[in-house]
Amino acid sequence: MTDRPLLSLLIPAVGGQGGGVLLEWIVDAAMADGYPVHGTSIPGVAQRTGSTSYYVELATERGGTEDLPPIFSLYPVPGALDVLLAPEFLEVGRSIELGFPSPARTTIIASTHRLYSIHEKIVTGGGIYPIERLHEAARAFSRSLVAFDALALAREHRSEANAVLLGALAGSGALPLSGDAYRQAIRAKGVQVDANLRGFEAGFAAAARGAASAAPAPPATPPSPDVAQMAESFPGELRPILYPALARLIDYQGRAYAEQYLRRLRPFVQRGHLELARTVARHLAVWMSYEDAVRVAQLKTRAGRFERIAREKGADGGEIVVTDFLKPDLDEIYGVLPYRLVAPFARWAERRWPHGRPALGQHVKTTTVSGYLRVWLLTLLRPLRPISYRAREEHARIERWLAAVERCGVWDTELACEIARAAQLVKGYGDVRRRMVGHFDRLLETVTRVAERHAANGGGFEAPRLLASRYRSLVLQGPDSEAEAAALAADALRHR
Repeated sequence: MTDRPLLSLLIPAVGGQGGGVLLEWIVDAAMADGYPVHGTSIPGVAQRTGSTSYYVELATERGGTEDLPPIFSLYPVPGALDVLLAPEFLEVGRSIELGFPSPARTTIIASTHRLYSIHEKIVTGGGIYPIERLHEAARAFSRSLVAFDALALAREHRSEANAVLLGALAGSGALPLSGDAYRQAIRAKGVQVDANLRGFEAGFAAAARGAASAAPAPPATPPSPDVAQMAESFPGELRPILYPALARLIDYQGRAYAEQYLRRLRPFVQRGHLELARTVARHLAVWMSYEDAVRVAQLKTRAGRFERIAREKGADGGEIVVTDFLKPDLDEIYGVLPYRLVAPFARWAERRWPHGRPALGQHVKTTTVSGYLRVWLLTLLRPLRPISYRAREEHARIERWLAAVERCGVWDTELACEIARAAQLVKGYGDVRRRMVGHFDRLLETVTRVAERHAANGGGFEAPRLLASRYRSLVLQGPDSEAEAAALAADALRHR
């Protein structure tokens, strides 16, 4: 028996994905079918920066009582892996980086949904690893690939993703185990048997029909007649941006607010530079729907939110308890009140706490009557938003940004696009937003001054373009690069 080959299976799972249960199901299924098997796990920093590796080895033939047991390994050998079963798609990339899968040998079965790693989250800008590159790598390093959104399928069948992936493993035929052995393992475990069997069958069917390696694009939601009418005078190339933007702004503050957005955008459309108009349209819509306390209250008290939570947790017909962790600071509290009423206090608070205002932390159970009302009452301030302190500050900065984009557009269209992209810096809450707004203001002032200097000298605008792009990139890399960005701006102003 020791001379007979073994099959190896690796499960790289992060915390809470049921990797340990998945390992036990596979081991129990192999034992039920009479295959010698061994499973082990190597703990990792699963909740934050790594994964726990679950590893299974099983014989390719059933063992008899007279056979000697095989000698199992406790860890996979790079390049000699038969099955990679990944509950999260980035773990496929990690395993490829470590050299485990082989295009000549490995069957990769993976869920395409993403749970973003800490390294993706800490980047201020777009730190998410492109899923298209993960798909390309998975196809390149696999003999056979079964990849689909197991989490979405699990929710559809009110099950768990690990049960769906077990079904996909059975349906792929990568291991010589019968489907009944897997089902028996689920029943023997005795944990949510009916739900896990539903997930198993869904995953089995997905693998049997050959799940696509790329998730299909969701169908585009047709615009409402009102939105379509508002956008009909704009070029067709802009409408994929305008339709969701207008719907978002109407929901945010009403039709008149969406029309204000179109008025601000129209001069850039009339310039005839599509890329500039597209960039302004995208960032202007996001900025004009900034998330103040009223918006947060709107989103947290919608019936659809509680329905979604109940559906995802499998609590259909049952009671759910939702606790919202809120920590508004003084800026967010007085920001929703009328400007004339709170401006003196705001100026005093900024002098009193120049590096950040105090915050009021609270835990609100929005599924109770009192908790729901505490949050819902904030939505009644929506009519006051146009005259609020926060609105005055945000829209004054928006107007300065649009004026700078328009002015730079007279000199150089590519420079105007870079100034338009600078709006990407305006993001976050509390201290983060104050810091990012400071960077935005510095970029706007520095680049426009450098551009004025080049315009006066009759030179090109490559230098201010590069300055704007480099400054924005540095800030979006995270806090560690912000000092370098500030030094870059200071150096640009010194060189006259």
